[in-house]
Amino acid sequence: MSIKFFDMFAGIGGFRSGLEAIGGFECVGYCEIDKYAKQAYEAMYDTGGELYFDDARKIVPEQLPDFDLLVGGFPCQSFSIAGARKGFDDTRGTLFFEIARIAAVKKPKYLFLENVPGLLNHDSGRTFKTILRTLDELGYDVCWQVLNSKNFGVPQSRNRVFIIGYLRGQCAGEVLSFTQTSGKALIQRKANAR
Repeated sequence: MSIKFFDMFAGIGGFRSGLEAIGGFECVGYCEIDKYAKQAYEAMYDTGGELYFDDARKIVPEQLPDFDLLVGGFPCQSFSIAGARKGFDDTRGTLFFEIARIAAVKKPKYLFLENVPGLLNHDSGRTFKTILRTLDELGYDVCWQVLNSKNFGVPQSRNRVFIIGYLRGQCAGEVLSFTQTSGKALIQRKANAR
């Protein structure tokens, strides 16, 4: 039995690549607005029979099949220190709420999200607090951790915050339970947005 997942803001399939490497996961659909990223995604993965959406705002959650896991690296430009940091005032910054809109209807057991570490301190932490509060109101407990790809065998240094949400009562174990990579301690925090 495989775990069904929906791939939001799929890019060229970073999440999917990891899930397929582990095995036991089945993609039911994906969403990617960039036509070149979509071409690469479809060249790399067998997407036959999967739903495709070019714009997250056009997805009607009630028409999606059931799935257990929603993955997505929601657009980060509006939170990155390399950008203007307009946050929710930038249209791209509001796309997190498309994830929330789908999760509100489909209630997948797990959310696995990724963004730039600047998300944590954007607008003095208010942006991240809004995200945590939104997920809390949808019934998800959340934990997050900043990880660097270089500590996991990837030949580049790329810090990202990974956010895992799980429906209350659905997770019996510790999420992000590892505490060391390359000898350096990592921080794990559990969210309580209220």
